[in-house]
Amino acid sequence: MKIIKFGGKSLATLHKNAHLFQIIEKNLNLSALIIVVSAIGNTTDLLLELLQKAKNQLPYNDTLEELKRLNFYPKIDTEEHFKLIENILQGVSLIQDFSPKVQDLLVAQGELISSKVVTQLLLNQNLQATFLNSTQLIKTDAYFTAANVNETLTEIEIQDFLQRYSNNKLIVLGGFIGSTTENEITTLGRNGSNLTAALFAKYANAEEFLNFTHVDGIYTANPEWVASAKRIEQLNYSEANELATFGASILHAKTIVPLIEKKIPLRILNTLNPESTGTLISAEPTPNGVKSLTVLQNVALINFHGKGLFGKVGVDARIFNALAKNNISVSVISQGSSERGLGFVVNDTEATVAKELLEQEFQHDFYTKDVENISINNNIAVVSIIGQDLKSFHKPYSALVKNGIVPILFNNSVSGKNISLVIEKEQFKKALHVIHGQIFGVNKTVNIAVVGKGTVGSVLIDQIIASKNQIAERKNIDLNIFAIANSHSVYFSTNGFNANWQNQFNTPQPNSLSSIIDYAKEHHLENLILIDNTAAESLPNRYNDFIDNGFDIVSSNKIANTLSFEFYKNLRKNLKKNQKQYLYETNVGAGLPLIDNIKLLHLSGENITKIKGVFSGTLSYIFNLFSVENKPFSEVLRAAIEKGFTEPDPRDDLSGTDVARKLLILARELDLENELQDISIQNLIPTEFQSLTVQEFLEQLSGLNNHYDELKQQLKANEVLRYVGELSGDLQQQKGVLETKLIKVDKNSALGQLSGSDSIFEIYTESYGDRPIIIQGAGAGAQVTARGVFGDILRLAEKK
Repeated sequence: MKIIKFGGKSLATLHKNAHLFQIIEKNLNLSALIIVVSAIGNTTDLLLELLQKAKNQLPYNDTLEELKRLNFYPKIDTEEHFKLIENILQGVSLIQDFSPKVQDLLVAQGELISSKVVTQLLLNQNLQATFLNSTQLIKTDAYFTAANVNETLTEIEIQDFLQRYSNNKLIVLGGFIGSTTENEITTLGRNGSNLTAALFAKYANAEEFLNFTHVDGIYTANPEWVASAKRIEQLNYSEANELATFGASILHAKTIVPLIEKKIPLRILNTLNPESTGTLISAEPTPNGVKSLTVLQNVALINFHGKGLFGKVGVDARIFNALAKNNISVSVISQGSSERGLGFVVNDTEATVAKELLEQEFQHDFYTKDVENISINNNIAVVSIIGQDLKSFHKPYSALVKNGIVPILFNNSVSGKNISLVIEKEQFKKALHVIHGQIFGVNKTVNIAVVGKGTVGSVLIDQIIASKNQIAERKNIDLNIFAIANSHSVYFSTNGFNANWQNQFNTPQPNSLSSIIDYAKEHHLENLILIDNTAAESLPNRYNDFIDNGFDIVSSNKIANTLSFEFYKNLRKNLKKNQKQYLYETNVGAGLPLIDNIKLLHLSGENITKIKGVFSGTLSYIFNLFSVENKPFSEVLRAAIEKGFTEPDPRDDLSGTDVARKLLILARELDLENELQDISIQNLIPTEFQSLTVQEFLEQLSGLNNHYDELKQQLKANEVLRYVGELSGDLQQQKGVLETKLIKVDKNSALGQLSGSDSIFEIYTESYGDRPIIIQGAGAGAQVTARGVFGDILRLAEKK
């Protein structure tokens, strides 16, 4: 004999679900069958909704009609059940209340209807099915809505039935329901149909229990929440029981126990995909390691605090005895040590009662102030890692913290193989993604928001998308651009932007920046990086908001590092507090490895005495060309504009402010406390050109030629012009001397030999004396800058 159980979702489309009848017919050719069914679709939820509406005297006829439509099948008589339902609802509405006994009587009608419907549909298929009212066989106590099975009486009833109906090869009954010794109908709690099926499997000595659901088996996580979840081929009884206890929705916590004694295998299968082998649960051992992640949602955390009880014997016994007397079960427990504290998890529907019971039990202790507080936290969920031991838990735990998820309570099971984390409810889906990616070796997803889609931003997006597959294959990292924004709008893509990203833009949202944070929260995105490719001050002023909400920052924008020193310090303090990183290698020298090297030199204790160089690739290009070619300055400047080397307003480059910002960034890397106003800046724009509009300035570029021709005529034969930044003075003090200026240099010197848009940096140190460390290379251009930003992204991604 085999036991086959069909869940509510498997029955939701009975009128067109040929798979279900094919499954039954196929197995019936091999063995006698007992078919256990749940209520059809969401029938149970609708019945409970009707009870609440009747109690509160709200209109419920529409819901009742929805229930009837869901359970209507032509020529199948269910009138007596709906008549009873209507009578119960009228009574509840009249007295505006109902008891657990009344709730069970009402809810049980769902399983009674479904078992009658399935029986008749099988008869219509010429399969000789027999209907059984399972409330007559499953005997329970009188704890209504979550009754406990009286196994002694139940075994007698089931075996007596099997003897009387030994010639019946196909029996259909409803799961989840039973009755007391006084024949009052009870229910076994949610997912109790699995328990019903397991009991029949045990007492019928079934060869196999096939549990058909709406999924292909048990997964490493709920696939509706974690798309990368994998089906588990096999579990042993102990592992399955742990999964059921800690929230696996397709298993009842008591399902496994009846199967263990007789080693009856249980296979979880999909009604709509009968070809799948599903998940086998048996006595066979399985390899060690994490099996699955589960979630308990409808729970609450009870916190018990009492300094005066420290060291007293029997406190825990008083707590749990008080709860046990009222049939309140506790799942996760964590105890304090330095002061008396206890946290434990109960069903959320029982939390208020649990608190009241404990307040009664410790009434005297409150009076003596030995107990200080008993509180309830309803905003929690429990994420359990089945098969996880502490030896390898540091990686997923560290990943959680990096993503801003700090467990409220931590529990390691007695076996040492299961870990449960109590976390804020709104974070559990994000936690599942983070832990699952760490444990099961699937590609880690790094979610990226790009702000600024101008020249550099657009090139960066193209670079990320073009390299995405290669990075996924080589580094097991999926780079997912979920948001692209400019100064006016932000565009989102749940599945990430692709090579045609500019054609993917849907209806934009106003770019309040907060919308990016809100979107990441709403979609439970993990491993977040904000990319700032703007040149504005508005976004750097919001960096702390992003950091507080779990984002690391990568920026080509120099503003944040050159605002007040107080802002600079507070930003780094906040980064440290949130364990976030802020990378900005492209702030100075575009893609050159400059900032990291200066950091390493400084941290290693090397005394840097001076930094000097051509900091701007734009100004490098302009003066390299102007110094050696017989061209007017305006023509050289236009060439730089056409190549995209300058800012939209070239005066932003020629003013020297950009070089000054870069110089200040390096000074602050040496822990100097200089401000931007401390820098002596030579502005290369004559005064009369400084107040013009951008358009007016561009139209009057030839007016600059006389000024620069005079500078050029002053050069000796072996000299060229270079715009340099220099950091000097006693750099062991609080501030250094910072200046930017246009100077003449020997064309054979390191500075003089620059070509194109290269930048060069001379780093003088105490150890190297007069022989500086020189870093030289391309210092301007969208491709170079974008590649530098991309490098920062990859450095962050690998550390997440």
